[in-house]
Amino acid sequence: MRYAIGLGGNLGDVPATAARARGLLAAESVVVEAAAPWLATAPIGGPLQPPFHNSAWIVSCGYGPHGLLACLQRTESACGRVREVRWGPRTLDLDLLLAEDGTIVTTPVLALPHPRLHERLFVLLPLAAIAPDWVHPTLHQRIRDLAALPPSAFHLPP
Repeated sequence: MRYAIGLGGNLGDVPATAARARGLLAAESVVVEAAAPWLATAPIGGPLQPPFHNSAWIVSCGYGPHGLLACLQRTESACGRVREVRWGPRTLDLDLLLAEDGTIVTTPVLALPHPRLHERLFVLLPLAAIAPDWVHPTLHQRIRDLAALPPSAFHLPP
Protein backbone atom coordinates (compact mmCIF):
# COMPACT_ATOMS: atom_id res chain seq x y z
CA MET A 1 0.00 0.00 0.00
CA ARG A 2 1.24 3.51 -0.77
CA TYR A 3 0.68 6.52 1.45
CA ALA A 4 1.56 10.21 1.50
CA ILE A 5 3.32 11.41 4.64
CA GLY A 6 3.78 15.05 5.58
CA LEU A 7 6.89 15.80 7.58
CA GLY A 8 8.31 18.83 9.24
CA GLY A 9 10.01 20.27 12.25
CA ASN A 10 11.64 23.39 13.59
CA LEU A 11 14.08 22.22 16.27
CA GLY A 12 17.60 21.10 15.47
CA ASP A 13 18.72 19.92 12.04
CA VAL A 14 15.36 18.88 10.59
CA PRO A 15 16.70 17.30 7.36
CA ALA A 16 19.17 15.22 9.41
CA THR A 17 16.39 14.18 11.80
CA ALA A 18 14.25 13.22 8.80
CA ALA A 19 17.11 11.14 7.40
CA ARG A 20 17.32 9.30 10.72
CA ALA A 21 13.54 8.78 10.65
CA ARG A 22 13.81 7.39 7.14
CA GLY A 23 16.27 4.78 8.39
CA LEU A 24 14.07 3.88 11.35
CA LEU A 25 11.07 3.48 9.06
CA ALA A 26 13.08 1.31 6.67
CA ALA A 27 13.88 -0.97 9.61
CA GLU A 28 10.10 -1.42 10.00
CA SER A 29 9.66 -2.17 6.28
CA VAL A 30 8.32 1.28 5.41
CA VAL A 31 10.11 2.35 2.22
CA VAL A 32 10.33 5.99 1.16
CA GLU A 33 9.77 5.93 -2.61
CA ALA A 34 9.79 9.69 -3.23
CA ALA A 35 10.80 12.74 -1.21
CA ALA A 36 9.77 16.33 -1.93
CA PRO A 37 12.16 19.27 -1.64
CA TRP A 38 12.19 21.08 1.70
CA LEU A 39 10.03 24.19 2.10
CA ALA A 40 10.66 26.77 4.84
CA THR A 41 7.45 28.20 6.30
CA ALA A 42 6.39 30.45 9.13
CA PRO A 43 4.66 28.72 12.05
CA ILE A 44 0.87 28.87 12.08
CA GLY A 45 -0.69 29.07 15.54
CA GLY A 46 0.95 28.00 18.75
CA PRO A 47 3.63 29.82 20.73
CA LEU A 48 6.38 32.04 19.32
CA GLN A 49 8.82 29.66 17.63
CA PRO A 50 11.32 29.27 14.78
CA PRO A 51 10.25 28.69 11.15
CA PHE A 52 9.38 25.16 10.06
CA HIS A 53 10.99 22.99 7.42
CA ASN A 54 8.34 20.92 5.63
CA SER A 55 8.44 18.15 3.06
CA ALA A 56 6.42 15.13 1.99
CA TRP A 57 7.20 11.50 1.30
CA ILE A 58 5.48 8.77 -0.63
CA VAL A 59 5.97 5.53 1.27
CA SER A 60 5.07 1.93 0.58
CA CYS A 61 4.52 -0.72 3.22
CA GLY A 62 2.40 -3.68 4.18
CA TYR A 63 0.70 -1.83 7.01
CA GLY A 64 -2.89 -0.69 7.09
CA PRO A 65 -3.49 2.94 8.08
CA HIS A 66 -3.59 2.32 11.85
CA GLY A 67 -0.43 0.20 11.74
CA LEU A 68 1.41 2.87 9.78
CA LEU A 69 0.22 5.58 12.18
CA ALA A 70 1.64 3.60 15.11
CA CYS A 71 4.93 3.19 13.24
CA LEU A 72 5.09 6.94 12.50
CA GLN A 73 4.44 7.79 16.15
CA ARG A 74 7.18 5.41 17.33
CA THR A 75 9.55 7.02 14.86
CA GLU A 76 8.67 10.54 16.04
CA SER A 77 9.38 9.51 19.64
CA ALA A 78 12.68 7.87 18.68
CA CYS A 79 13.67 11.13 16.96
CA GLY A 80 13.05 13.20 20.10
CA ARG A 81 9.47 14.36 19.53
CA VAL A 82 7.84 15.47 22.77
CA ARG A 83 4.17 16.48 22.68
CA GLU A 84 3.93 19.26 25.26
CA VAL A 85 2.19 22.17 23.54
CA ARG A 86 -0.28 21.89 20.67
CA TRP A 87 1.26 23.40 17.53
CA GLY A 88 4.46 23.91 19.51
CA PRO A 89 8.05 23.50 18.35
CA ARG A 90 9.16 19.98 17.51
CA THR A 91 12.10 17.98 16.24
CA LEU A 92 9.94 16.01 13.82
CA ASP A 93 6.29 15.69 12.89
CA LEU A 94 5.17 12.79 10.69
CA ASP A 95 1.56 13.10 9.52
CA LEU A 96 -0.31 10.41 7.63
CA LEU A 97 -1.97 12.48 4.91
CA LEU A 98 -3.51 10.26 2.28
CA ALA A 99 -3.66 6.72 0.90
CA GLU A 100 -3.10 6.36 -2.82
CA ASP A 101 -6.10 4.05 -3.16
CA GLY A 102 -8.44 6.61 -1.58
CA THR A 103 -8.97 4.75 1.70
CA ILE A 104 -11.06 6.79 4.12
CA VAL A 105 -10.74 6.23 7.87
CA THR A 106 -12.61 8.07 10.61
CA THR A 107 -11.81 6.82 14.11
CA PRO A 108 -10.98 8.56 17.40
CA VAL A 109 -7.24 8.10 16.71
CA LEU A 110 -7.02 8.53 12.94
CA ALA A 111 -8.68 10.55 10.21
CA LEU A 112 -7.64 9.70 6.66
CA PRO A 113 -7.33 11.74 4.56
CA HIS A 114 -5.83 14.19 7.02
CA PRO A 115 -8.70 16.54 7.92
CA ARG A 116 -6.72 19.74 7.22
CA LEU A 117 -4.71 18.51 4.22
CA HIS A 118 -6.60 20.73 1.78
CA GLU A 119 -6.18 23.80 4.02
CA ARG A 120 -2.40 23.66 4.39
CA LEU A 121 -0.35 25.00 1.55
CA PHE A 122 2.84 24.01 3.39
CA VAL A 123 1.65 20.41 3.01
CA LEU A 124 0.09 20.66 -0.45
CA LEU A 125 3.09 22.22 -2.21
CA PRO A 126 5.58 19.49 -1.26
CA LEU A 127 2.97 16.79 -1.86
CA ALA A 128 2.13 18.20 -5.30
CA ALA A 129 5.83 17.92 -6.22
CA ILE A 130 5.79 14.12 -5.77
CA ALA A 131 2.14 13.06 -6.13
CA PRO A 132 0.40 15.67 -8.29
CA ASP A 133 -2.18 13.27 -9.68
CA TRP A 134 -3.22 11.64 -6.42
CA VAL A 135 -6.86 12.47 -5.71
CA HIS A 136 -8.29 13.66 -2.41
CA PRO A 137 -10.96 11.00 -1.79
CA THR A 138 -13.63 13.25 -0.30
CA LEU A 139 -13.03 16.44 -2.29
CA HIS A 140 -12.44 14.52 -5.55
CA GLN A 141 -9.70 16.94 -6.59
CA ARG A 142 -6.13 16.22 -7.62
CA ILE A 143 -3.39 17.34 -5.26
CA ARG A 144 -1.94 19.60 -7.97
CA ASP A 145 -5.29 21.41 -8.27
CA LEU A 146 -5.63 21.86 -4.51
CA ALA A 147 -2.08 23.23 -4.36
CA ALA A 148 -2.94 25.77 -7.07
CA LEU A 149 -5.71 27.37 -4.99
CA PRO A 150 -5.04 30.87 -3.56
CA PRO A 151 -2.81 30.69 -0.48
CA SER A 152 -4.76 33.40 1.39
CA ALA A 153 -4.67 31.52 4.73
CA PHE A 154 -0.91 30.94 4.65
CA HIS A 155 2.22 33.02 4.83
CA LEU A 156 5.15 31.57 2.92
CA PRO A 157 8.43 33.34 3.62
CA PRO A 158 10.28 34.69 0.54
